[in-house]
Amino acid sequence: MKSASSAFISLNRKPSVHKTIDQLRSQLTRFHLKWSSQRERIVSTFLLQEHVTVRALYTQLNKGRQRTPLAAVYRTVKVLCQLGIARPRSFMGETHYDNVSAKSEHDHLICTGCGHIVEFEDRTIEKLRQKVAVANGFSLTARNLELYGLCRHCRDYGDPSRQAI
Repeated sequence: MKSASSAFISLNRKPSVHKTIDQLRSQLTRFHLKWSSQRERIVSTFLLQEHVTVRALYTQLNKGRQRTPLAAVYRTVKVLCQLGIARPRSFMGETHYDNVSAKSEHDHLICTGCGHIVEFEDRTIEKLRQKVAVANGFSLTARNLELYGLCRHCRDYGDPSRQAI
């Protein structure tokens, strides 16, 4: 169990869906798009997740009786990216959209067995980034740290040939 003073902070926060929807609704005219109940369903479903592919989002939206066209999902996710609410990230060759609407900068642990993604912040890593940048005459404008391995479940129950080194 982690102590409160640990440098490692898990990011299991859910964004304020209603606040983000209100902000988005007021900005859609810039993109010549109208607000609709369908678009609200797409945005609401996206905002309840940390990372999602467009296909996974489309599948979630189409589980019930209501149907959402794949093109509408792509258009809405594109607008979310343009507004800084979503950020595309490539994990293991697939584009996932990171819900950044209520998060600070963070890094990722990615399971190569099942694809599970854990977000984390570590102040020590951030200080090292800054130190390395300054030592090399850089001013950082972006960051991306992805650590790949096997989650506990895949290590304990997965294919023994895929065990971590």
